[in-house]
Amino acid sequence: MAEDRMLRVRTLLDAVRAEGRTALTAPEGKVIADAYAIAVPGEELATDVDEAVAYAARFGGPVVMKIVSPDILHKTDAGGVIVGVEGAADVRAAFHKIVENARAYDPGARIEGVQVQELLPQGQEVIVGAVTDPTFGKVVAFGLGGVLVEVLKDVTFRLAPVDADEALSMLDSIRAAEILRGVRGAPPVDRWAIAEQIRRVSELVADFPEIAEVDLNPVIATPEGAVAADIRVILADSVPKERRRYTREEILTSMRRLMEPSSVAVIGASNEQGKIGNSVMRNLVDGGFAGEIHPVNPKADDIQGRKAYKSVTDVPGEVDVAVFAIPAKFVASALEEVGRKGIPNAVLIPSGFAETGEHELQDEIVAIAERHGIRLLGPNIYGYYSTWQDLCATFCTPYDVKGGVALTSQSGGIGMAILGFARTTKTGVSAIVGLGNKSDLDEDDLLTWFGEDPHTQCIAMHLEDLKDGRAFVEAARATVPKKPVVVLKAGRTAAGAKAAGSHTGALAGDDAVYEDILKQAGVIRAPGLNEMLEYARALPVLPTPKGDNIVIITGAGGSGVLLSDAVTDNGLSLMEIPPDLDASFRAFIPPFGAAGNPVDITGGEPPSTYEATIRLGLEDPRIHALVLGYWHTIVTPPMVFAELTARVVAEFRERGVEKPVVASLAGDVEVEEACQYLYERGVVAYPYTTEKPVAVLGAKYRWARAAGLLGGGS
Repeated sequence: MAEDRMLRVRTLLDAVRAEGRTALTAPEGKVIADAYAIAVPGEELATDVDEAVAYAARFGGPVVMKIVSPDILHKTDAGGVIVGVEGAADVRAAFHKIVENARAYDPGARIEGVQVQELLPQGQEVIVGAVTDPTFGKVVAFGLGGVLVEVLKDVTFRLAPVDADEALSMLDSIRAAEILRGVRGAPPVDRWAIAEQIRRVSELVADFPEIAEVDLNPVIATPEGAVAADIRVILADSVPKERRRYTREEILTSMRRLMEPSSVAVIGASNEQGKIGNSVMRNLVDGGFAGEIHPVNPKADDIQGRKAYKSVTDVPGEVDVAVFAIPAKFVASALEEVGRKGIPNAVLIPSGFAETGEHELQDEIVAIAERHGIRLLGPNIYGYYSTWQDLCATFCTPYDVKGGVALTSQSGGIGMAILGFARTTKTGVSAIVGLGNKSDLDEDDLLTWFGEDPHTQCIAMHLEDLKDGRAFVEAARATVPKKPVVVLKAGRTAAGAKAAGSHTGALAGDDAVYEDILKQAGVIRAPGLNEMLEYARALPVLPTPKGDNIVIITGAGGSGVLLSDAVTDNGLSLMEIPPDLDASFRAFIPPFGAAGNPVDITGGEPPSTYEATIRLGLEDPRIHALVLGYWHTIVTPPMVFAELTARVVAEFRERGVEKPVVASLAGDVEVEEACQYLYERGVVAYPYTTEKPVAVLGAKYRWARAAGLLGGGS
């Protein structure tokens, strides 16, 4: 059956291609719809007015009539659609009017006839479609349809193909999801029928890469089913060539030698201060890298106390990484020598490649690398740090605080912001890697490695684009169940959408697709640079929550309100406090305080009130996370609050009770020291903000859901 339908579609698409067309006519769309069981109304192609009358009579009742022309893509714009035509006289008049309008719209258009189609009953109009995204390939879309589609832009996207459950999840991912469930007395639509339309369209585009766009708009959804009133299919001018793929084993083998090298060669090493080759050498030597460091420079015998070699081919023994610190124009010939030496990794610091318009030069080095089996990091990067190896292969400032956070960036400037933040906040890192032009190695290679790296607990990535979105999603899905992945995606434009030939294409702005598919991959998307860095710092510190019940304990009513807002804003839920727990909290707070949630203990309370309520929050198994709001009083000074909170949390941790605890501290400058004290002891605390502590808690929850640790999906 599957082979038969694919043959029917293949024959049709080949015939359309042979005519030099990229847009299918409505009857051709019907052939595809029938092959993939995409529900469409009964229809016939009338080549003359008498046929139109006969077909309309056969359908009985009102019909829709549409121009059929391979040259007219947007039929409504051409005046080529008339709805609700009934009776022979009206059918004749509509036929002539449609043809007349089409000829006026495009005098040279080929007219094959007029489509006579059953008029569908009234229902909820939705859109189902698919586009070819430059990053992610085939992407299926769903949203409100008809005239609302381009006004509301309430559309969600997934990688195609989708299974039945994923298709069904798309119905709940639009802002207007409630409409489909029935509002103001309207009955709910047949959700399963819509999901099937989505699934079948996704299957179609996955089977036929040459289909660029599919548009079912509108799909009329009723309690009895979902039928596409119109199907538009557009073919691509060409199918993009496949990117070279590496197996997981190949990636891990080369990445291990890159991140845990025994021997590094520096091509362009120098004794001259101010040169990149000098900075890289000094960082490697001063950073304490225990492996071999081989300077390569044809004009020197000795560099920083180490024997220099004229060529990398002269270096004795195996070399794991060649770091390039020479001008772009010399890279290709030196890379050939790296290939002859059998070095598996080249780290290309120099700029002057694709980022300055020198695409041919970049293509040349990529071709050399592929020929010799070299993986390239860069070009146009600051280098990289692998802290657990004491490896600092960069011309930037050294960094040696070891920890569990791996950070990557496409931009050197962002890389240095990462470095400064890590130092200021004492964030221990496992690696900082520059990606630059991503001529070869990119985020999916790094994700594959960091996912397995025992030193890495959390991965944070700044990216401007993804070369291969599908490979990234695949790597993310393999990594997220083990550790969180945070992404800062720069660039929120909808470039290229104007050129799209369908409603779905016009809605598939770059950022809209990234937003949904990154969520589908289970990664946590950070809204900005500071958030990315804070999430990366906080996620390894916070324990994984065991449920959704969050309780706010605050000494300031105002903070409690803002913290409650933040909980809602981050998709979290405040626990409804049961009567027995409410009574327990009330026992510790003054009569003018307020139990419920937030628990407001009021501002003048001594340390013992804070301690008793925090203890209760950690003790009760129905509470899964605590949000603390502290404000500075002389009765309970900041460091007193910090010390008691850290002590109680540590005590419960020793008893095996681990819950995420975040805190917002308002007060004079002493709260800054108190926050640092808390953070170092496993309580994520921030001064002067109610939003940030709850945002990082929200990020932890998003990861826990995506990793399947809380249930309910991502």
